[in-house]
Amino acid sequence: MDWMNIIAAVLSLGLMGLLFGAVLAVASRVFEVKTDERIPQIIESLPGANCGGCGFAGCSAYANAIVEGKAGCGCCPVGGEETAKKIAGIMGLTAEKQTRMCAAVHCCGTESAAAKKYTYRGIGDCNAVMRLGGGEKACPYSCTGLGNCARACKFDAMHIVDGVACVDRAKCTACGMCVASCPKGLVELVPYDNPYYVGCSNRDKGVLTKNDCTVGCIACRMCEKACEQDAIHVIDNRARIDYHKCIGCGACAEKCPKKIIRTAGK
Repeated sequence: MDWMNIIAAVLSLGLMGLLFGAVLAVASRVFEVKTDERIPQIIESLPGANCGGCGFAGCSAYANAIVEGKAGCGCCPVGGEETAKKIAGIMGLTAEKQTRMCAAVHCCGTESAAAKKYTYRGIGDCNAVMRLGGGEKACPYSCTGLGNCARACKFDAMHIVDGVACVDRAKCTACGMCVASCPKGLVELVPYDNPYYVGCSNRDKGVLTKNDCTVGCIACRMCEKACEQDAIHVIDNRARIDYHKCIGCGACAEKCPKKIIRTAGK
């Protein structure tokens, strides 16, 4: 066995390794992408839910957007006002006051209240049943009750109860995932401290609504007449609340004959 050749080969490989290592070390310095030191600080301040409620792909993307001036400090619905203050401090800014929001479902068509066109036994997915006349309930604007919103919620704040999606206000972070997941657009974010919402999305005339659901809005305008703030109006046969005017007095809820103007989470 020629030991000299073996030693020479080992030394050659060792020298080549050192050379390539030196080249990579130099290249890493030359082509290094400078990272703003505020980005990791912001990421550390965020809750790490990566829910997308801020409008970006995740917490890291949101942190980069803040530093680049493409997003404000208060876009994280999960972290809320405290997180906004921390981020503002890192950015050397003054945090704006945050309005806490909560999800609300514009449908009260439970199994006992909603008339049915047929009985569905297919895939438990809202998008799938939309291809079959919008679901088994007669009302074309009703909650399908198949739980896409509940599955989308990372905080266990949305559940299907008696065929309708319901919100757990204590757990809701207003991330908006349930809003994005509903194919009928029945979920909306409303002010947490002013939680009244209209639990119906039906835009048909009252006589037709009565045939589809016993608790549907019949556009009677009793709520309009009761409101002294001009904060609720019937538009397209459906009552709608203007939260910029609403003071949460509940007068509209008291006068509603169908009792569908409720507080979020109920």
